[in-house]
Amino acid sequence: MRLFPIILLSVAVLPGLAEEQTVDQIMARVAENQARAQDVRRAYVYNQKVLARFHRTNGKLAREEKLEYLVAPTPGGVDKKLTHFEGKVERKGRLISYDDPDKEIKDLDIDGDLIRDMVNDMTGDTDTKDGIGHDLFPLTAAEQAKYIFTLEGKETYRGRQIYRVSFRPKPHEEDADWKGEALIDAAEYQPLMVSSKFATHIPMAVKILLGTDIKGLGFSVNYEKFDDGLWFPVSYGGEFHIRAVFFYARNMSISMVNSGFTRAKISSKIAYDMSEK
Repeated sequence: MRLFPIILLSVAVLPGLAEEQTVDQIMARVAENQARAQDVRRAYVYNQKVLARFHRTNGKLAREEKLEYLVAPTPGGVDKKLTHFEGKVERKGRLISYDDPDKEIKDLDIDGDLIRDMVNDMTGDTDTKDGIGHDLFPLTAAEQAKYIFTLEGKETYRGRQIYRVSFRPKPHEEDADWKGEALIDAAEYQPLMVSSKFATHIPMAVKILLGTDIKGLGFSVNYEKFDDGLWFPVSYGGEFHIRAVFFYARNMSISMVNSGFTRAKISSKIAYDMSEK
């Protein structure tokens, strides 16, 4: 009788045959990496450029501000030092330049107040290591708890295998405002790109009473890998249309670019009192 050898194969060690991750497992690992990323990012200093623009409904530029910062880590977040500023404002058909970020063009300067608020609110969260509010993109464990995630598929993006994951607020979750999509690196469980849109609508009663309407509110952020365990948001932006108090309407946009990442150097000096010698 001819004997045929029986070969037992362990599926767990064969490349490409590993058990597929569920969306909950994927996002749990993303949350763990987000927590670690905050610690890793605190070791880096970088440059940040912000561009904010308001256009009138006829397409003409109403106001523009360009800001550049040197961003350094602090024990609880980041410290942003303004290193360059350029502003433009339209008045009577002409664009007027200014270099003071607090400049008031007129007594009731709605554009000036709103553009400063937008820059501070959307790029100036000093409790984070990148300035972007975590509530805009539900990647941390605390934010993920408010959303439902769906695995849409696995594909190649920018030369890397990724999971495409969609998200939406859980029913009756009052603190969840966004819906969107995240591209998650399948090898390192880090986000490559996340886009979000406002998931709820402003109640009609509010629109009627306050004359306020917001359309197209959405944001996107792109990440890149710079070192082992260090993935950093390198670009971020959003745009939307707002109509308020019956006479004010603007198309608003904001973009942010981070670059020049350098590991922070910590040095100490000891001073000796030589007065007694």
